[in-house]
Parts: sequence; C-alpha cells; structure tokens
Amino acid sequence: MTALTHIPSGWTIGGGGPLAVMAGLNVLEDEGLALEVGAELKRICAALGLPYVFKASFDKANRSSITSYRGPGLEAGLNILARVKGKLGVPVITDLHEPGQAEPVAAVADIIQLPAFLVRQTDLVIATAKAAAREKALIQAKKAQFMAPWDARNIVSKIAEVAPETGVILCERGVSFGYNNLIVDMLAIPEMKKLGCPVTIDATHAVQLPGADPRTGGASTGGRRDGVAIIARSAVAAGADGVFLEFHTDPDKALCDGPSCLPLAGAADLLATLKALHMAVNPA
Repeated sequence: MTALTHIPSGWTIGGGGPLAVMAGLNVLEDEGLALEVGAELKRICAALGLPYVFKASFDKANRSSITSYRGPGLEAGLNILARVKGKLGVPVITDLHEPGQAEPVAAVADIIQLPAFLVRQTDLVIATAKAAAREKALIQAKKAQFMAPWDARNIVSKIAEVAPETGVILCERGVSFGYNNLIVDMLAIPEMKKLGCPVTIDATHAVQLPGADPRTGGASTGGRRDGVAIIARSAVAAGADGVFLEFHTDPDKALCDGPSCLPLAGAADLLATLKALHMAVNPA
C-alpha cells in the first residue's frame, strides 16, 4: 500500500498507517477563528494519535454569486496561514486557482490542493507540480464532479511528467447527479487507490447542493450537514486513507458554505468514530 510523508513536518498518509486528518475552516474569516479551530482540532487529533493538517482557503474563487464572501485573498490569506502554521506547529493545506499563485502558495503550504473544477487545467497542474517539487510539498488533487475515478490517472500522470518525485493524494468529493445534487460512489475510493495514490474523502463538499441554498434563492450553495458524518464513515469503511472536513464554532454563521459545515463541538466524537472504523478496516 502506498504511503506518503511530508518530510519537513512528518505528516503521513496511507500505507496502512493512522487515518490522516485534513480539517479546519472552509475559508479564512479571521486569524483568531483560524487559531481557535486549528488549536482544538490539533488537540483532538493528538489525543487520538491521528496525523493532522490544518485546512482553509484564502479565496473561494468558484462562487454562485459575485457578492458571495470569498476570503481575505492571496497575500493576506497566506500570511494568516503562515502564522497559524507557526503558532500551532502544524502543517497546512490550501487550494489555488491560477498558475501564478503556485509559487507563493507552495512557499507556505505543505500540501497544495488542486480544486475539482480546475483539476484538468494543464497549465495550473504543471505550475503546481513544479512549485511543489521545489518546496518539497505534496499535492492533493480533487477528482472533478464530472470525472470517472479511473480517469484520475490522467491527473497523476500529468504531475508525474513534471515532478516525478512529488507525492500525490487523490480526493473523492462526489459526482454531479442531475440538477443541484451530488452523490458519492464508494467504489470510486478503491478504484483510485489502484492508481498507487492515497485517497481522501471530502465529506463536507460531497453533501453540497450546488446553487440550491433556499436562504438566498439559489445565489449560493446549499448543503445537507447531517450527511457529512454518514459519508465520512462510509468512505473510511470503503478504504479511504484520510478525511477532509470543515468545522466552525457556529456553522450557521459561517461566511461560506455554512449548510455543509460541522460544529467544532462535535469534532472529537466524529474523529474518534472514524479512527475506530479505520482501525477495523486496517487491522495491525
């Protein structure tokens, strides 16, 4: 089984090791909230013996409305992530959207995420791969909502052609199913693991209802918060090596994707359950 380690931080995923956790905020709101959420998740993961990386976006470029909150932006957002990384002593993961962002993001992020909607954009993939190789970062590539799991091999091969030594993690986040809906085929997880990469589940975005938030008349994305734990548990049982989850101290007041976000108060119970499932699927 494939295992990856981010050498500078020691964060690991795959290879039958502990369940890897990528968790934090959907998007950066302010430094205080990021530190509060990150510190609590670090504490929980340390108690459970789970490798932890803090996640948050500096910009949510793919929004239903031009008026939707996007985040602090590249410069301010990376500064916040750098301070969270330094103050908490944890690795960080964030996504990028344009080739020109690759180098500054790689200078801060230990794992660089290729967004699902952009994962086939060759210029972005190449720039990310080159920057990750220079900074010894890992890449997490989200399988697009319109892509079959076996077609993720094309993402892996593009990265390998540019940066053959760079570790790649594949992330399942559901596939478009009719209008305003996503479903997750759990068979996609073992299919993508056949490509030789660790696989994570983005259980938060998998419960989205794109462009279907009744609070805004469809000007933002809706979600089914109660489904996050169901999908996370199912994916771990199906063999996922890690989970990608978003929390907030008050999800209903989150500035982005609140309907899909979990309350931070429930993180310990959920992660303990996921750890137990992972250990059952991967006995020592």
